Amino acid sequence: MSYRAYLFDLDGTLVDTAPDLMRALNHALAAAGIAPVDEALTRHWVGHGVRAMLRAAFEHHGVSLPDPRLDELEAVCVAYYGSHIADYSKPYPGVVRTLEELSKAVPLAVVTNKPTPLSEELLDALALRSFFQRVVGRGSAMKPKPDAAPALHACEELGVSPTEALFVGDSQPDVDCARAAGCAVVVVRYGYSHGTPPECLGADRVIDSFSDLL
Repeated sequence: MSYRAYLFDLDGTLVDTAPDLMRALNHALAAAGIAPVDEALTRHWVGHGVRAMLRAAFEHHGVSLPDPRLDELEAVCVAYYGSHIADYSKPYPGVVRTLEELSKAVPLAVVTNKPTPLSEELLDALALRSFFQRVVGRGSAMKPKPDAAPALHACEELGVSPTEALFVGDSQPDVDCARAAGCAVVVVRYGYSHGTPPECLGADRVIDSFSDLL
């Protein structure tokens, strides 16, 4: 089927951001006097926002923090990440070529729970921003994924009906967002699915490589 627009999740779909997110997370943990975590664990926690990632790390260590302290550490994590946003992050294989081809034919958008400014900064750093007409990050829509709002907002901005758009993601919030909005949805096998087998996420299809979109 041909689609009139494509919506893409960012972390775990377009870009492998776990190496830099792990370093930012460990910077915040160090500020709290807590031992670091490894990249494998971080990959399980990516996709629901920085605060959720921090909470998961603290729960892993059996630590509970009051919200004011969590606010402070979230700011520490975001500040560090913003300064090191693409030290080790890279587009997945096939992403650049596929975006080059798709963007010649239809409009593309990023739909992510990463804050919009950080999303645009990451895309700029990796020379991906020019492929997308819109970047819908946390703060751009009324509610984040898994709510339908980000996908609906992106479709409206691109001038297409949700039924004419394909959502490409890697996790349950992506699938739930797409379903709620009325978009078809595929998930990549290699992403951050939080331990859930990709076939169990409820997408229309699982693709092994980003290039399969072509």
